Amino acid sequence: MATTLTPVLSFPPEVLLKAQGIRACIFDVDGVLTDGRIYIGANGEEFKAFNTLDGHGLKLLAQGGVEPVVITGRDSPAVRRRVADLGIRHAVYGAHDKLAAANGLLATLQLDWSQMGAIGDDWPDLPLMTRTGFACAPANAHAEVLAIAHHVTQARGGYGAARECCDLLLTAVGAYARLLHGHLTTLDGTP
Repeated sequence: MATTLTPVLSFPPEVLLKAQGIRACIFDVDGVLTDGRIYIGANGEEFKAFNTLDGHGLKLLAQGGVEPVVITGRDSPAVRRRVADLGIRHAVYGAHDKLAAANGLLATLQLDWSQMGAIGDDWPDLPLMTRTGFACAPANAHAEVLAIAHHVTQARGGYGAARECCDLLLTAVGAYARLLHGHLTTLDGTP
């Protein structure tokens, strides 16, 4: 007997409508995929904590046909490792000019700004968020970022905000229920 689930997540219709045409989404790292704190050891090594809910959401996003992209102002082995572990194919590290980095990725992906989403938490993310077709911000983002976001997550950065953004985008493109039902039988995508 097959088991089915009715998705319990819901988002305002106007937000879903705004997110419908998104084919790729830019994720900031510090303050979005992490809680924004940076731990630096005595020898200069950098440590970051990542949320597994966010990681699974990024994998689901790719499976749902929306390309996850990372553009971060910092570069560290921890971030590179996490991005590689998640199978994210497009990332720019140490981007002092996130807009220039994004323009290069748009060309590579053959997309325009209206097809791109972004989730960020601070001023360096504003140039991206004001141009994208859909802008999202964690609940604890800076006030200026919160003011321009199409959707503010209930979760804080590093505590599920990226997953909420992923779930919203998957719902908007019509892939959420299919992916949820697929998880009732297998986690690896095989029948």
